[in-house]
Amino acid sequence: ERDLIQETLSTPTLPNDFTMQVLNQLEPYEQKKKKKIWKQVLLSAAALVLAVGLTATFNPSFAQWIGGIFGTDQVDEGLRLASEYGLTERVDQEVTDQGLTFKVEDVLADTSRVALSYQIIKENGKIINPQIDFFDGENFITAYDQSGKPIEDFGMSWMSDSDYGLIELSLRGYESVDSVTIVFDLTELNGKNGNWQLEIPVNISEIKDLTKTLVLDEQVTTEHGVSIHLQEVQFAPSSNDIIYETYFTEEEKAKVEEQIQELGDSLGDKHIVDYMYYDTAIQYHIENENGEVLYSHNLFHNEGHPSDVGMIQGSGEDIGELGHVKWNDSFNPQKEEEQLTFVLDGVIKTVPSDFSININPKKLKQQPLSFEYEGNFLEIKEVDIKTEYEFQKAFPPIETEKVLAIELKGGKEAASSNLVSWAIIDESGDVYDVSYNMSTLDETDENGRFKTSITLFVYGIEELPEEFTLHLLSVTRYEAVEKEWRVPLYE
Repeated sequence: ERDLIQETLSTPTLPNDFTMQVLNQLEPYEQKKKKKIWKQVLLSAAALVLAVGLTATFNPSFAQWIGGIFGTDQVDEGLRLASEYGLTERVDQEVTDQGLTFKVEDVLADTSRVALSYQIIKENGKIINPQIDFFDGENFITAYDQSGKPIEDFGMSWMSDSDYGLIELSLRGYESVDSVTIVFDLTELNGKNGNWQLEIPVNISEIKDLTKTLVLDEQVTTEHGVSIHLQEVQFAPSSNDIIYETYFTEEEKAKVEEQIQELGDSLGDKHIVDYMYYDTAIQYHIENENGEVLYSHNLFHNEGHPSDVGMIQGSGEDIGELGHVKWNDSFNPQKEEEQLTFVLDGVIKTVPSDFSININPKKLKQQPLSFEYEGNFLEIKEVDIKTEYEFQKAFPPIETEKVLAIELKGGKEAASSNLVSWAIIDESGDVYDVSYNMSTLDETDENGRFKTSITLFVYGIEELPEEFTLHLLSVTRYEAVEKEWRVPLYE
């Protein structure tokens, strides 16, 4: 219907009596007198609906204004549900400079997060692309609680075909926050230099009663050398959050520390091993009383395992001990209250690896080198020196850097380990850290393995070495539980 109206009624202006002309033609018979008053009310209502419908069709900005950004697909389901709950506040704060207006339109807040929608508007009223880099050294956004303590967990998003940009500030882990002030300090918009400053105060204390918290202090279990401690669940209007910790058991921790020491000794460079990240995590799902899976979380990123379902975001904080991580996972809330149950599916741990392989680039050109490691079947296809180009504002405008690139391709079994971090030792005994890109496709090869491509980049080597050793420093493994651990998330 919208497309039809756009095609058939796309005249520059419509006559003032257009709506009534259409409505008058919708009277196929004469109304009785006693219903006349209702006729007039219905005509007025119909006129309003038609007027709004036409305006929304020809003016997308007005269409979004009817419900704001928090009623659109540009936000996650949790924000849409919270908006339906009535937590959206229209603030319409704006500042203008250099013919451009930066405007914050709506704010939505609960105890888990604060979200703001903004626009950039030209003098003629045209709304332009809302893309802003708030951390580019010219534009800044900061947030403070009631005591002046900074809150730094920002997220931004925008869509090329939308009038709005979205800013989200996570309050997860900030239970004592009663109010937040978000400060914009912008000096560049749409290629123009200027000064756009705004402060948006947000009151959190008035809506704390809308969040229910269930404490789970005694819920602890251990699987495959990893302990899991469920701490609490928070049910807020825009998200359901589950907070828990994972850590190595004392026996597993001692084993990992010994492996790290041995790996550092074998490389001759303990420093590079100390900077590797060895951690723990879990895979789980949450179901309702009927056994239906409403949420699932999978950090393993391995085909054959269920991907995240209903999840908004997850965060992990290293709390200072090897493999000890505090997690906060947020899921879309349910429209109706459900008796939820947490179900542990498996544990995930990143630990040291003792795998290595010697590579001779010249021989490699004649015959590719293949290897298998914990379900990963890879072939080293190419080793070469490549040049990377980077644009910069200084002179010269293009900076070049040589890098050693190692191309690996092959297959990956569904339950296989993930290869995480690498290093190489050249013929002189020098150790180099390695960065990498990895992609695993949904399609499988003739052996039923998922196709995998890995590119390793080694900076600091400008000439192709005659021979070197490639070391796999760490690997992530998934261990399924033998028996599901179930924890009720209700009283």
